[in-house]
Amino acid sequence: MLEKDEKILTRECLKMALEAGASKARASLSKNTMNIVATLDGEVDKITACLDRSINVNLFVDGRYGTFSTNKLDADSLRSFIVRAVETTRMLAPDPCRDLPEPSRTAKDAVDGSELGICDPAWRSITPEQRIAFALDNCCGRTCSSASLPPRTRPAQQSSSEEHVLPQPKNNWKLISEEGEYSDSEYWNYVVDTQGTEVLHAETSFEFFTELTIQDSRGRKYSGGWWEAAPLLKDFHPEKVAPAALEEAVMQIGPRRCRSGKYRAVIDSEVSQKVLNPILNALNAFNIQQKNSFLTDALGKQVFPAGLDIMDMPRIPGEACGKMFDSEGVATANHYIVKDGVVQEFFVNTYMANKLGVAPTIEDAMRPVICRFGNGVSRQDIMKTCGDGILITDFCGGNSNPATGDFSYAIQGYRFKDGKIVHPVREMLITGNILDLWSRLLAAGDDARRCRAKLTPTLAFDQVDFSG
Repeated sequence: MLEKDEKILTRECLKMALEAGASKARASLSKNTMNIVATLDGEVDKITACLDRSINVNLFVDGRYGTFSTNKLDADSLRSFIVRAVETTRMLAPDPCRDLPEPSRTAKDAVDGSELGICDPAWRSITPEQRIAFALDNCCGRTCSSASLPPRTRPAQQSSSEEHVLPQPKNNWKLISEEGEYSDSEYWNYVVDTQGTEVLHAETSFEFFTELTIQDSRGRKYSGGWWEAAPLLKDFHPEKVAPAALEEAVMQIGPRRCRSGKYRAVIDSEVSQKVLNPILNALNAFNIQQKNSFLTDALGKQVFPAGLDIMDMPRIPGEACGKMFDSEGVATANHYIVKDGVVQEFFVNTYMANKLGVAPTIEDAMRPVICRFGNGVSRQDIMKTCGDGILITDFCGGNSNPATGDFSYAIQGYRFKDGKIVHPVREMLITGNILDLWSRLLAAGDDARRCRAKLTPTLAFDQVDFSG
């Protein structure tokens, strides 16, 4: 946890900065304690315990601005560090747009870090033996077998132009290797500035990840991975990880090529943030100011389908990745980013607000949520609604042009017909434009993974260009 003397030392940084000649300052203490147990093929491979602790200082000196960080947190070292930092800042070019946020905008209710209920006291009582047990007891070799997986859906009859050897049965494989990692952590962030801001954030996290490789009867290898995480120990389910990773690997057996063309695309919730990220980046004021955004003139306009809502919801108690303030200490709020297809705001921090001459908002989307749209709650519901298409379960590279929104992504996934998976597909590309893609949104489910910072559900789009 954060000790009283650590808070005192952080506040002392402000006094040191003013004494050294700064007109204003902000200090942020970050403290992260993490324990890791890594496994290899069902045995403990490495145990790690680490503590990262540092103070970041933002200095406003004679109309100039500098940001500095140190992990030497004794008073003498900090004083010497800040004096040198102030001297360095004086050598920088003037930057009159830099300033602290107005005190009225900063959080007043983030007092002790417990407000969101995501810092679990149980974290402090976990023993090394329990951590090892979490890692070993949830390995694939101890929790899975071919019998634990559901029978694979046999492919429908293909046309002669798509005829291929049918996939092998699901039990016709063997496990080659498995890497796993259990970790738990406690994170604290304490922010103060010379205008009276004082905010505190605390959270714990429990995570388990595994990646495994299987081999089919022809010697071809396939990999699968999965992870589970939760801020509270009572909500942590590591037992789900190995079966999900194994199923992901086994389901890839027997991939086929699909003909190039336009298909309905269903993007799994695990990877659907890939098509949300370009939108969030384009709404950032820095990218708009740099003329590197395809949404420069989008504020107040309907550029997405009617009925589509995208919200920022960082203040949901008990859920991972919540935050009551941003890095400037500005208070967050649950609010619309896009409402009924209309862009409601840009992400504008204090600096960009002064630079662009607009009102500040928040520096970024803290916890964006795509709300349910169209028919279907789960991935299976949406596939059934779509009928035929390609289910995308992974993006394997590619890029998006932030200025135009044009994209090209390599994907892998599954061909589905009549709402059912018929075979895996690999080595395909989807290409297009982000705004054009979202204009053809068919559905957004209600199956976002709550352990993620971005709550993106399964998404479905019509007439997507696939090439293979």
